[in-house]
Amino acid sequence: MMIRKEYASLINWKNKKIRKPLMVLGVRQCGKTYLIKEFGKQEFEDMAYCNFDGNKGLQSIFDYDFDINRILEELGSIVLGKKIVPGKTLLVLDEIQDCPRAIQALKYFCENLPELHVIAAGSLLGIALRGEGTSFPVGKVERLEMFPMSFEEFVIADGGEKYINGINKIPFKREISELYTVPMQKYLQNYYIVGGMPEAVQKWIDTHDYAEVEQIQDQILRDYADDFGKHTSPETAIKIKLIWDAIPSQIAKNNNKFVFSHVKQGARAKDLEDALEWLVSAGLVYKLNLVSTPQLPLESMKDNTYFKVYMADVGLLRRKSNVNYRTILNGDASYIQFKGAFTENYVLSQLKCLKVPAYFWRTQADAEVDFISDWEGVLFPIEVKSADNTKAKSLQLFCKRFSPKIAFRTSLKNVGDNIKASTHEWCLPLYILFRLKDYVKNEMGW
Repeated sequence: MMIRKEYASLINWKNKKIRKPLMVLGVRQCGKTYLIKEFGKQEFEDMAYCNFDGNKGLQSIFDYDFDINRILEELGSIVLGKKIVPGKTLLVLDEIQDCPRAIQALKYFCENLPELHVIAAGSLLGIALRGEGTSFPVGKVERLEMFPMSFEEFVIADGGEKYINGINKIPFKREISELYTVPMQKYLQNYYIVGGMPEAVQKWIDTHDYAEVEQIQDQILRDYADDFGKHTSPETAIKIKLIWDAIPSQIAKNNNKFVFSHVKQGARAKDLEDALEWLVSAGLVYKLNLVSTPQLPLESMKDNTYFKVYMADVGLLRRKSNVNYRTILNGDASYIQFKGAFTENYVLSQLKCLKVPAYFWRTQADAEVDFISDWEGVLFPIEVKSADNTKAKSLQLFCKRFSPKIAFRTSLKNVGDNIKASTHEWCLPLYILFRLKDYVKNEMGW
């Protein structure tokens, strides 16, 4: 079993005295079904698994009414051939986006049978698109968002748990010894190639063959592209593909503000923004919004018209950018133009896994800090460098202007710190970014 951090969240949900149905959301193929099934096997006497994908008979159970006793009787006796027992059975409603009525039914599970453990799972794209005309059970469900595997999870899956455990015990100010830096930098290099899609990671674990991993990545990318046509009109599908194909070049630009006219000559935002929002809702891409005035809360200060776009998985970005794995392994000159983009994408994906909100800051004079966050009410900037060059004039300017309590420079350079005025600046290696929250907590005395 590949360990996912979300497993602990499932345990906490199971043990709640007052519990609502749980909706697990995430991009296609990020490991939702695998995790839920393992959870059901390990933590319950029985599991009632229902998949709505293409199953009209199963969907029809929810067409008549929302009588929970009737629904459970038909699910149990007709579909599954076994009794669904509250407190003993985990009911799983997978690919729930294909049955809008089942989404509505979650309200009645919550109100009329709260003792039954119910998990619904679906891709963000399905939820976003099929939600029209459907009464979403606001306030009657809990949500758990999943992402591709984090770097930390990747290292553990690939046999490096001892390194993760060891690093977690190292005092904050102590430099990381070669005992850890050498293998962790290699793991990071492999993560840039493989990424965090569970099927690609499993293929890597089984074979350690980059070429076989790329075959899996190619298939995932084809599956995503197929969804464009399946879930939208032909006209919208064309626009989605235009944006999807333009993302690598948009990320690789020096000033990587997303520009619609660079997707298609003469295109305006109003022509393509619905297609971009489709990709965002699907979880395939992330939007990083500009915040010119970093005041709490940052969400209220963001500029919705000025943003960057990144992919959900750095391995898929690499493959879609047509950067061969040998190019990264050998450090070829052709990799230089992509290295910074991959590193930024990597950092953002890790912040997503950590549930740390992210924006970026830029001045009119082009000073820029790659990421700023206000996690738990603490505002801090993060400057990203792809190698060990950590000169960060923009970060220094930000700290001088806004005096954050803590700031980060992340690169391949070892751990280090410096106090400038009222700001404690930390140099945090890219491969220990999973400890970011620990550094913030320590700084705040939590």
